[in-house]
This record gives sequence, C-alpha cells and structure tokens, in this order.
Amino acid sequence: MADELQRYLDPKVLAKIARLDLQARLVVEGFISGLHRSPFHGFSVEFASHREYVPGDDIKHIDWKVQARTDRWYIKQYEEETNLKATFLLDCSESMHYPSGKATNGRMSKYGYAGAVAASLAFLLLQQQDAVGLALFDDQLRRHLLPSASQNRLKTLVHAIDVGAGREKTSLEPICHALAEKIPRRGLICLVSDLFVDADGLLRGLQHFRHYDHEVLVLHVMDHDELTFPFEGNTMFRGLEDTGRVTVEPRALRQGYLQAVERFCRDVKRRCVAGRIDYKLVSTADHLDAALCAFLAARAAAVRKAGAKR
Repeated sequence: MADELQRYLDPKVLAKIARLDLQARLVVEGFISGLHRSPFHGFSVEFASHREYVPGDDIKHIDWKVQARTDRWYIKQYEEETNLKATFLLDCSESMHYPSGKATNGRMSKYGYAGAVAASLAFLLLQQQDAVGLALFDDQLRRHLLPSASQNRLKTLVHAIDVGAGREKTSLEPICHALAEKIPRRGLICLVSDLFVDADGLLRGLQHFRHYDHEVLVLHVMDHDELTFPFEGNTMFRGLEDTGRVTVEPRALRQGYLQAVERFCRDVKRRCVAGRIDYKLVSTADHLDAALCAFLAARAAAVRKAGAKR
C-alpha cells in the first residue's frame, strides 16, 4: 500500500487525476508513507514549548523533570501542536502555464505542479490544525484568502487555485509590499513561482515580510525544458509573457542559455540565503516530495531557532 501511495508523488501519475483536493490527499499520504526512508523523518515531533496538563492529555507527554522541580504537571508541546499561520503566494502569470493547459502528454504545467504543491502543503498543515491562507497573483493580486483553519478551508483554497485567473506578466515586488501590510502578524510565507522577475525587486519584496519577522520560503518552480533545453532543429520560441517570437537553431544557444539559467538561480539562492530566506529549486519532473521535504526542513530549522532563543 505504501508503494502504491508513493506513486502519487510522481507528477506524471498525478497529472492524470483531475481533482486538486484528491491530488493533495494522495500526495501527502504517499509522502508520509515514505517518511521512514526520508532524512526528514521525525520533523513533526520537534519539541517547541510546554503547556499545562489538562484532563484527557496523553500522560506519555508529561515532562517529569519539570514536574519534579515544580510539583506541577506540564505537557511537552511539539511542533505539530503549535499553531501556525501560513500564507501561500502562488504565481498564476502567463509563464506559469507552460506547457499550455493543466497537463500535456502526461505532463503537469508549472502552474499545475505549483498548485499541487500548495494544496498538498495546505492539506498537511490543516491536518495539524494550522491556519492556511492563499494569495494568487500575476501583475495584480487576483485573490487573497486570509489564513484560516476552518473545516472548509481546503475546499475554498482548492477552488481558488482551480479557477486561477490572471495570466498577465509577473510583477512580484508590489504584490509583496501590499501583502506584507495585510499580514503584519508573524507567520510563514511560502512563495511558489517560476521567478520570471527582476532579482533585486524580488528580494526587496521578500524582505518586507522578513521586516515583520515572517519565516519566508521560496519554492522556485521551473519546467524540465527550461532547465535542460532539450530542443533540436529549427524551433520557433514564443515569449512566455508577451515578449514576441523568434525562430532559432537551439543547439547554437544551448550552452549560453543553460549558463544564464544557472547564474540566475545561483544568484537568487545567494541573495535569499543572505536575507535569511529559505530557497529550493524544483523541476516539474521532480517527485513532489522534493518540495515537501524542502518545506518541512525549513520549518524544522525555524523551530530549532525559536527553541534556541527561549
């Protein structure tokens, strides 16, 4: 059963499932079933703090050392019990819809992959009674759902992702500035985008969230074609965000193109690390556990830092 569930971490398998809520559930169940082989096994039992014992609590979580010192009963509160307010910033611009449609020849578009990642992480967080919000954007903020842990939250979030909207150029910096003022309380901001933006503006926008002490994670989603440039023969390329068309011989451009992509990704990662922002590059060909592991690793690191400050 575990191996069957893990099949749903494969984007090609997932692309055959139309319903995003079902995708999210299968991805999370498949991911959890494989945690015993994951370097992030145990992420959900990171110690966070104490709270007073109340009747009905499992006595195995009583901190007996604290009880011996204070003669009072306290429960060890773990990461999965702590309330988190998470907001996913999901890019719905034109470039995210490559290849066109939700899936082409068994492939997920960047938007389809990013939506599956956001929905899966939301499902995981909601299972832990955390609050989840969503912001859909291109050159405008198309939809904004404030964080909520209500029973209908996943349904509302999935509907918003399915509807999408947008498809204009990406304009991330002003979106970040506007949202940072609407989400002043400390929480988690997870940007899921192909980052077809100016690197300076990207970091200025993300630093606005850091100014309010949010944790920030960037999941940089790129299509396998964009990372490998596999094209052969004379090919007409159309700009993903209304930048015209050009016919070229791909083999003459491949080396220079791949070097430019590598430089950009390396530069964005360097800037993020310098700004205390977690960064992970994921390909639409990657199993979705790559994105989930990056998210959970960032959360575990944040919890450890918070514990060290206490």
